[in-house]
Amino acid sequence: MPPLKLVVFDCDGVMFDSKNANRVYYNHLREAFGRPPMDEEELEYVHMHHVMDSTRHLFRAYPADLERAETYRQTLDYTPYLQYMLMEPDLFQFLDFLRPDYKTAISTNRTSTMGPVLQMFSLADRFDKVVTAFDVAHPKPHPEALEQILAHFGFAVDEAVYIGDSMVDREHTAALGMRLIAFKSPDLPAEYHVQSFMEITRLPLF
Repeated sequence: MPPLKLVVFDCDGVMFDSKNANRVYYNHLREAFGRPPMDEEELEYVHMHHVMDSTRHLFRAYPADLERAETYRQTLDYTPYLQYMLMEPDLFQFLDFLRPDYKTAISTNRTSTMGPVLQMFSLADRFDKVVTAFDVAHPKPHPEALEQILAHFGFAVDEAVYIGDSMVDREHTAALGMRLIAFKSPDLPAEYHVQSFMEITRLPLF
């Protein structure tokens, strides 16, 4: 196995605990059309999928509302919801550990909100490549984003590792044969399992 050169991060559930932000955001979208709050299954869905699929899922029982809901969603400013996101406490420490020996990237199903998130939490200059669902024809779990990241750096798949927390991430990496670090997800099939970022520094990867 060649030396590790690249660490790729998922955003939601890894860099950030964003479930509460998703809960507030998508419940507002449902409420705007007089629909009830999400149940736990729906919350899990929106936590793992990009915003267009999430909106379709949340309004699957209300097809007459879907087009208007999608139009309304595009007018929403996500900034007020950033306050509900909690950054992992050792993320900066881990990013400092990786520099300058390793490249860093993000593969996420976030769309236009990824930039504001990175800016608000002073992370914009900490990643060498960011690929969102807007940057690919086929979002996660399709491997296109990882293919784009590897091509950007000219790295082979076994020179990289992905940090994720869901079956979408497992499928995302498995399609290429990329190693997966399961973050706070002990039941997720993965090569490694951790409960914090600094725990990753003790893995045999480094």
